[in-house]
Amino acid sequence: MAEAHQAVGFLPSLTSDRAEVEFSAPVLQEIYLSGLRSWKRHLARFWNDFLTGMFPASPLSWLFLFSAIQLALFLQLDPSLGLMEKIKELLPDWGGQHHRLQGVLAAALFASCLWGALIFTLHVALRLLLSYHGWLLEPHGAMSSLTKTWLALVRIFSGRHPMLFSYQRSLPRQPVPSVQDTVRKYLESVRPVLSDEDFDYTAILAQEFLRLQASLLQWYLRLKSWWASNYVSDWWEEFVYLRSRNSLMVNSNYYMMDFLYVTPTPVQAARAGNAVHALLLYRLRLNRQEILPTLLMGMRPLCSAQYEKIFNTTRIPGVLKDHIRHLRDSRHVAVFHRGRFFRVGTHSQSGLLSPRALEQQFQRILDDPSPACPHEEHLAALTAAPRDMWAQVRRSLKTQAEDALEAVEGAAFFVSLDSEPQGLTREDPAASLDDYAHALLAGRGHDRWFDKSFTLIVFSNGKLGLSVEHSWADCPISGHMWEFTLATECFQLGYSADGHCKGHPDPSLPQPQRLHWDLPDKMHLLISLALRGAKTLSGDIDCHVFPFSHFGKSFIKRCHLSSDSFIQMALQLAHFRDRGQFCLTYESTMTRLFLEGRTETVRSCMREACNFVRAMDDKEKTVHSEQWQLATSQIPVQQVHLFDVHNYPDYVSSGGGFGPVNDHGYGVSYIFMGNDTITFHISSKKSSTKTDSHRLGQHIEAALLDVASLFQEGQHLKRGCRELGEDSGHRVNSLPCHTRGSRTSTTPTSF
Repeated sequence: MAEAHQAVGFLPSLTSDRAEVEFSAPVLQEIYLSGLRSWKRHLARFWNDFLTGMFPASPLSWLFLFSAIQLALFLQLDPSLGLMEKIKELLPDWGGQHHRLQGVLAAALFASCLWGALIFTLHVALRLLLSYHGWLLEPHGAMSSLTKTWLALVRIFSGRHPMLFSYQRSLPRQPVPSVQDTVRKYLESVRPVLSDEDFDYTAILAQEFLRLQASLLQWYLRLKSWWASNYVSDWWEEFVYLRSRNSLMVNSNYYMMDFLYVTPTPVQAARAGNAVHALLLYRLRLNRQEILPTLLMGMRPLCSAQYEKIFNTTRIPGVLKDHIRHLRDSRHVAVFHRGRFFRVGTHSQSGLLSPRALEQQFQRILDDPSPACPHEEHLAALTAAPRDMWAQVRRSLKTQAEDALEAVEGAAFFVSLDSEPQGLTREDPAASLDDYAHALLAGRGHDRWFDKSFTLIVFSNGKLGLSVEHSWADCPISGHMWEFTLATECFQLGYSADGHCKGHPDPSLPQPQRLHWDLPDKMHLLISLALRGAKTLSGDIDCHVFPFSHFGKSFIKRCHLSSDSFIQMALQLAHFRDRGQFCLTYESTMTRLFLEGRTETVRSCMREACNFVRAMDDKEKTVHSEQWQLATSQIPVQQVHLFDVHNYPDYVSSGGGFGPVNDHGYGVSYIFMGNDTITFHISSKKSSTKTDSHRLGQHIEAALLDVASLFQEGQHLKRGCRELGEDSGHRVNSLPCHTRGSRTSTTPTSF
């Protein structure tokens, strides 16, 4: 949640100096450059835009239109009302023998113009239809006649068989909210965490802002919204992510877990072979635009722009700001194992390597007894260093080991073959999940290349995980890819009876290429410094993961409530009990209803939520804070329907998490696993005397049961949990009571 980190780090100085905003050439230049970047992206995608730009029409519709015009001419009818004759006059005079060809060409030009006008009309009509958002405000289960009519029109204008980017031209642009509404909502969001005196002072400053500065700043935003595709997304990417100088590890990157209860094979190389093959199949479908666009209610498309940078992407460090480097293609992956780096080709002359061939290559790396070169083992710790430091070191590294660095940064993605097992264990389920989360979020601090768009982590027992760099896209995009990968490698590719990938090895494949880093001794000190910082940060993170299995989404639906609202209120209650105070809460939400939309903030700690919490606990005194100390996120699930989750309930990813957004705050994510389980991922810092991830987990479980007990159907759940207690006879993979994991400390790895 890098955006929440930036919100914490940005502490504005509120004054009443009555300064007026003047026209600024740099601001106008930035708006111009923003639009220029937007147009450059469109030009780079020209061919795909051509293929998808005609949607919802198709080339066959042009052929049908041209044939209809020719038929009309044959019947001596002029559907152009004389326009084709005027087109003939503009064409060169090729003589009488080419008069018929002239007529065909004029008919083709007229058909093309008419076809283009129809496509433009369809795009405009669909964009106007997609600008309607009244359906969002309607009660769940109820639909007005207006919304039903809107859905029918969207179905008519949407066409059939859309490609991934088919709807991009028809998506509305993100509107600029009125500055009065922005200020009003801001004041509403800070009211619960400010004293009366502080709030009155803030309200005065807000009124001065509206009077002196708001109009010109609003004009800047409107100007950019007309010129660029999205008035906020590129600035969001730059100022929230790329300009941050903090370490990516913990502060920005997030992780995703494997199946919670299932490991398809214990063979590490085999799991890596199937997973890499499945990821490359996803990339192939992505390049062909065979991935279906995400549709809300099966009708309302979401923006697909973020899919473009999943693969072949690296965040390059800079002194002042980073930049994202994206390659059109890459035919290898970079692999890390026991301090050594390898380049593994993913294609042969006949195409993509089979899973069994990839397994063979990974097994060769696992069997390679050669030691790491001096300073090579901890080299990747530089990617966990502060960005300005890593930028300076990278310049030297590029001159000393350019080929090796290019092999890593130019790879399709990064693969880490870990030497330790991870995942849920029967002996200590709670501690094992905490260790699993910590290994994915931070690892050892030197065994992930945090700059890559994502790192595939394969543990020695065959368990998988993903570490994702955040700047290029948000969680739903990587989540979509991850669901496809897990479903494909398990249900479509599969494994043989002995746990290996299906098929046969290919002895003719060359050995994986060992990367050599010619590093001077002076770089050893910098690597050691980066490693020390990474180990300190990694050791300070307190991760806690627990599946809450007393009830899930089905129970909440039976209560006729929004599942997200239910969880958010329980989180507010849990945090209040944990800290005895309210705080600003960052809940992420997407803005992909609009072209190139990314994410926004839901302020779930509102006055109504605070009143609810006080009513639940009847507290007489509360203390407030002004920083983002609680960040929450719901992980999307079942975006890819490649198997029936009801028949395979254990084959669901257990979600993922992120680091705390503040030194004294929490990071909380949750995922609905099926209908009866909710898995929570909690993180905080051990150095803080105010936070404890396991303590908050206990409060979350108690809060969920307390909120559920407000409904008649949920009253027995709380009684059942109390009776269950710490009974050791539970099924291990159920983890029904959070008390099984009470205050299990996560021991940092020793180096």
